[in-house]
Amino acid sequence: MTNDLTPAVDRPEPPLAADEAVMLTAWLEFHRATLARKCEGLTADQLRLRSVPPSSLSLLGLVRHLAEVERYWFRTVLLGEDTGPEGLYWTARHPDGDFDLLDTADAEADFATWQAQITAARAACEGLPLDTVGKRPREGREVTLRWILVHLIEEYARHNGHADLLRERVDGATGE
Repeated sequence: MTNDLTPAVDRPEPPLAADEAVMLTAWLEFHRATLARKCEGLTADQLRLRSVPPSSLSLLGLVRHLAEVERYWFRTVLLGEDTGPEGLYWTARHPDGDFDLLDTADAEADFATWQAQITAARAACEGLPLDTVGKRPREGREVTLRWILVHLIEEYARHNGHADLLRERVDGATGE
């Protein structure tokens, strides 16, 4: 089942042999596509469906959260862009707004924002060596592009596990 909001997703398989940069990038793309696949064919209301109280976890919340993650690590940390004091979905008043403020969220716009942040992340990495250093603004700690890519793979993999359970709750669908 597909709809315009979450079209069918082609998920690229990472290569079995490649250099480190290609391998890390391929695994990140795999996990990005896995989340999209977990959301495919669902309505906005289904994407907003929460797991179990008191958790506010939902598939749409994961998409919004990962848009924030992409923006922070690639644009704010790696490129040093000033992306402002608040996030795309969270504020000082609502620090978990990406997950909590979904009742009137525009799912189509949120998916577009996530995809725009992924596009910006890809552009940020284009041609950079893995040892390129970015700086976390709050702590001033330096991290390499290699570390960011590994961290994003871990972040997506963890949340894709959540997405498995959320999707099963929505309509019983299981699988990769």
